[in-house]
Amino acid sequence: MPEFKVTFPGNKKVDVEFGKFTIKTDQKKIYGGDDTAPEPFNIFLSSIGSCAGIYAVSFCETRELNTKGMYLLLDISFKERENFLEEIKLILYVNKEFPEKYIKPIIKSMNSCAVKNQLHPDIKINTTVVLFDKE
Repeated sequence: MPEFKVTFPGNKKVDVEFGKFTIKTDQKKIYGGDDTAPEPFNIFLSSIGSCAGIYAVSFCETRELNTKGMYLLLDISFKERENFLEEIKLILYVNKEFPEKYIKPIIKSMNSCAVKNQLHPDIKINTTVVLFDKE
């Protein structure tokens, strides 16, 4: 595991350096930031989507399944009157030619995401696959 170095380049900006990468964050203007980079919480949510997404892509590549037009949406909900996650819906959209026999297995694969599996068990994760018409 690389070392993570956190630096503070000014105002509400926070950068995280690890290996050869730097993740830049900022806050919205209404929170005193300059709105020049994503907020840390949005990067956290993005990491869940990108982790589940790479599992979906790898699943398809291994089976030589068409990924044209495939995309993943995250639908986030919070506990009522609280600022804590309640549920994250991972919705994978695949073309209508996606074999039905692979829907449950790709969901299982996406649910193996290491980032998702670090979340508190009270946070519900609902993973689904939706077929769309090929354009």
